Amino acid sequence: MAGDEEVSVPDGRVIGTDDATPLEFWVGVAPQSYLQLDDVVTCERSLPDGRSVRISGVVGQVRARHEGARFDSDVFLIADGVLPAEVSEAAMVQATRFEPEVFVPPLPGTPVVKATGEARDHALFFDGMQRLLPAGLSRDDEPVYLNLEFLDGSRGAHVNISGVSGVATKTTYATFLLYSLFTSGVLGAEAVNTKALVFNVKGEDLLFLDHANTALSPTQAARYAALGLSPGAFPSVGVFAPPRRGDPNAVPDVASRTLGVTSFFWTIEDFCRDELLPFLFADAEDDRAQYTLVVHNVTARLAADARPVGDGAVSVDGTTVRTFRQLIEVIHAKLEDDLEMERWAGRAVGQGTINAFIRRLNGATRHVEHLVRGDVPEPDRHKVRDDAQVTVVDLHNLNDRAKRFVVGVVLRKQFEAKERSGVARPLQFVVLDELNKYAPREGWSPIKEILLDVAERGRSLGIVLIGAQQTASEVERRIVANSAIRVVGRLDPAEAGRGEYGFLPTAQRQRSTIIKPGTMILAQPELPVPLMVQFPFPAWATRASEAGANPAAVDQPDDPFAGMPS
Repeated sequence: MAGDEEVSVPDGRVIGTDDATPLEFWVGVAPQSYLQLDDVVTCERSLPDGRSVRISGVVGQVRARHEGARFDSDVFLIADGVLPAEVSEAAMVQATRFEPEVFVPPLPGTPVVKATGEARDHALFFDGMQRLLPAGLSRDDEPVYLNLEFLDGSRGAHVNISGVSGVATKTTYATFLLYSLFTSGVLGAEAVNTKALVFNVKGEDLLFLDHANTALSPTQAARYAALGLSPGAFPSVGVFAPPRRGDPNAVPDVASRTLGVTSFFWTIEDFCRDELLPFLFADAEDDRAQYTLVVHNVTARLAADARPVGDGAVSVDGTTVRTFRQLIEVIHAKLEDDLEMERWAGRAVGQGTINAFIRRLNGATRHVEHLVRGDVPEPDRHKVRDDAQVTVVDLHNLNDRAKRFVVGVVLRKQFEAKERSGVARPLQFVVLDELNKYAPREGWSPIKEILLDVAERGRSLGIVLIGAQQTASEVERRIVANSAIRVVGRLDPAEAGRGEYGFLPTAQRQRSTIIKPGTMILAQPELPVPLMVQFPFPAWATRASEAGANPAAVDQPDDPFAGMPS
C-alpha cells in the first residue's frame, strides 16, 4: 500500500453522492490531480475489529460536470462569471482485488491514490503469478502480463481473439504472443522444443517472420525493452506453400519470397490410406446433404483397395492412378458400374444421391488437384514438417474448399501426433484465423470435430489453439468457451452488442468500437476486469517491403563456381 506521504496528498476521495459497492465506486478527483481510463488505483478501509482491507481497482469511466448548474445553458453564464459554479471531476473504479478478501465498499471520504510498483502488481494479481508472460503495455507504458498457467494447460489453455478484419490486427497480436512466448524466457528450457503452427490465410504477410522489420523505429524498439524483450525476427521459421497449378515440378506458389519456401502436397497414396476424402466435404452445404453416406463408403473402399506403386501413386483394381483427376475417374467408374455401385456407394443409396456426390467431387477437382498427386518424384520432400520452431502454412492462394482441406488434414496430423506421444510437453501452439469458416456455430464437419477436440482435450495433450475471427457470435460456442484468454480488438458495433462479449463491462464494449490498431482488450481468469493493452510494432517483417536481412537464410554465393577445381 502507498505510504503515509502519498495518502496525505491523495489523487481523489471516494464520493458520497453515488453509492459505493464492493464491485464499483466513484472517486472525486483532487484539483491538483487527474485520473484517466485504465488507471490502477488503491485505497484502504478500516474494519471495526481493527483489520485493514486494501481495495484495488481500475478506472472504467471518468466524468466532469458543473456543480451548481441546473440547465444546459448555464454553462455560458458560468463561463462569463455571472453564475457561480464549481467544476467537479469523478472517476468510476471497478474493483479488482480485496486483501484480505472481505468484500466491503470503501467509505465516502476515503483517500484514493494511483497504484505504482508493488501496489500496481498487487492490484492486477501480477504479484501472485509464478510465470509472467509479457502481453503488452498499459496506456502509461507499464507492462501487462498473462499468467502462463492459463495458457500452457496447467490451469487452462487457448486464446480467442475477435475483431474487424484489417483493423483489429488479430493475427499480428497472435504472432506477438508467440514471439513473447519464445523469447521472454517464460518457458525456460522448454522453449527450445516448443513449436508453433501458423496458418497464413490472407496475403503473404506471415511469410517473413524470420526477417527483421526495417520499419521498426527506435521508439518502438524501446517498447520491447519495457516488456523485457529484445526486438528482432523469429529465429527459427519454416515456410510451406501450395504448388503452382499445372507445374510438373511443384514449385511453391508465392510471389514475394523466393528463398526458404517449400511446396507441400499429399500423394494419392496418402489420400487413400489416410482417408482424407471427407475433408473435401467440410462446409455447411455438405453437412445438410444426404451424400455423406457415399463419402464415407468411398473413403473406406479407397483405403482398402488402393495399392501403392511408388512415388505416391496407387493402383485400384489394376488401374494405375497418378493424378487426382484419374482418381476421380476411377471413383466415377465404380459408382456407375452396376456390379460395383453397391459396394462403393452403400446399400439403398439412390442414383440421385450418387450423382450429387459426383457433382460435388467434380467441383472440387480443379481446386485441389495440385494438392493431391502422385506424379512428382520424391514426394516426401513436399510434406509439411515441423523441423523449425515456427511452421507457417500458406493458404492465401487457395479456394475456400481447398483451405478447409489443408487445415483439416494438417490439424488432424498434429492432433494425432500429440495423442500418440502421450505427454503434454513439448507444447504445440496452433494459430488459425477465420475460425468461423472452420468451426461455424451451425452444422458439423470433420474440421469442426478436430477443432472441438483441440478446444476440449488439447489442454491435457499440450496442444494450444490461438484462434481468431471477426465475429465470435458465428463460431462454435464450445471453442470460444474453452478459451481461458479472451482478446478483443476493434469490433463492429452490432457485434459488440452480442452475448459473446458479456465479459466486457459496458464502457469497454463501447470503447471496442473505436479503438485503434495495436490496442487490444485482454481478459484473463484471475483478473475480474479486462485490461486495455497496447503491443509494440512488429519487430519481424509483415510484408516484403519491410524485410531486412535474415541471418539464418541460405543465399546463393556471389560466385556459384567458388571452391570447384579449375
